[in-house]
Amino acid sequence: MDHPRTADSVDRDLSTWLEQMADVHPEVEAARQRIGRLARLFHRTLEQVAAAERLSVSDWEALSVVVRARGRCTPTELASALQLTSGTVSTRLNRLVAAGLVEVVEDADGRSRPVTVTEEGHRRWQAATAARTRAERELFAVLSPARTDDLNRLLRTLLHHYETTLGEAPRHDVTDRSSAQSP
Repeated sequence: MDHPRTADSVDRDLSTWLEQMADVHPEVEAARQRIGRLARLFHRTLEQVAAAERLSVSDWEALSVVVRARGRCTPTELASALQLTSGTVSTRLNRLVAAGLVEVVEDADGRSRPVTVTEEGHRRWQAATAARTRAERELFAVLSPARTDDLNRLLRTLLHHYETTLGEAPRHDVTDRSSAQSP
């Protein structure tokens, strides 16, 4: 169900920006602005969904790493996946342990202290993830399946070019171990 062309916030602001900026291609600037605004709106959706499950987005991301790592993850793997310091990871893990969403287990080597997701942690992660996908599906309902396919082809081309130039984009919720085990 495609909607007729309607003005968005970028259309309303673009001429003001272009008056102030030299050597800017209007269509490229408009696309960049739209991608940025959509990213911020997707994040707002994550905040709303996480709050409904009594999670912060950052704790949900940490929980996602553990779940995607087959339910068990070391703090080092978590820090690497989320690109965080060990102190920040420790704070997040403490919150997740206090909430009963993960638990610390002893590792065979006695040095690392991996965490495993609890039943309650998995239930809340599943509920938040299902709500997120429903919300995104509703947002994308303004596009027909064919237009969604077109959008994905265009974004794939752009992302591939950027990743070829700048390196692969960070993946916030996958450890090296979990990506190697994914089917």
